[in-house]
Amino acid sequence: MTHKFEKYFLDICRRIVLENKTIEEWAEIESDDMFQKGNYEGGFDATGMEFSFCVYINDIEYWFQLTLDSVHKIYSNELTEIEILKAD
Repeated sequence: MTHKFEKYFLDICRRIVLENKTIEEWAEIESDDMFQKGNYEGGFDATGMEFSFCVYINDIEYWFQLTLDSVHKIYSNELTEIEILKAD
């Protein structure tokens, strides 16, 4: 299923970009619930070296992962949607 990013997630991406951390710095402070806004929750996973998020749509939980580069693309409006998977 394709999901178009909402304002809440754009705010999260803005916060990540403004932190101006390297991938290694994110790995040092990994947390699966570092960001919570609106119907989004997630953080950085040092094992996969990506940001992992869940989004709730009509009370159903979906998951997606993003690289730091993808977060920058969302922030600059180059990437506006992503494939999401229903959580098990």
